[in-house]
Amino acid sequence: MNQIVPASKRPGTELAAAETQDYVTMFIDGQMFGIAVLTVQDVLGPQKITRIPLAPREVAGSLNLRGRIVTAIDVRLRLGLKRPQDGNKGMSVVVEQSGELYSLMVDQVGEVLSLPVAKFERNPPTLDPMWREFSAGIYRLDDKLLVVLDVAKLLDFKQSE
Repeated sequence: MNQIVPASKRPGTELAAAETQDYVTMFIDGQMFGIAVLTVQDVLGPQKITRIPLAPREVAGSLNLRGRIVTAIDVRLRLGLKRPQDGNKGMSVVVEQSGELYSLMVDQVGEVLSLPVAKFERNPPTLDPMWREFSAGIYRLDDKLLVVLDVAKLLDFKQSE
């Protein structure tokens, strides 16, 4: 009698998980960015955001997500890009950092990509210095460059003051 063995119990599969990394892809001004899928709590459409007086300009405000206050960060401004002219309300990727929830506002959320760790590269010297500050590295895909964002650095406003 053949017995079905779950994929996680098959010989040789224990290494497969460590050889790839999953990223949620996001687009800002046509550029593809990614963050580790394990850091993502939620993906949201346009939300009602309340401005926070005296907050840094990259802090768009706060929103209520199922009874929790979430700080909304305009990633476009954080990366030194201009606001969109087309009035696109965009989307948000919710992440948790140090026990707090943050909504990373982007133009569009793409798919989840599972990429080989061996293809991960350090930031090239030609990468925009502002982006390099918030990037953990890159992946050169067939038709695009995926810039992997370091969420901790992106949300560290003390460092950038």
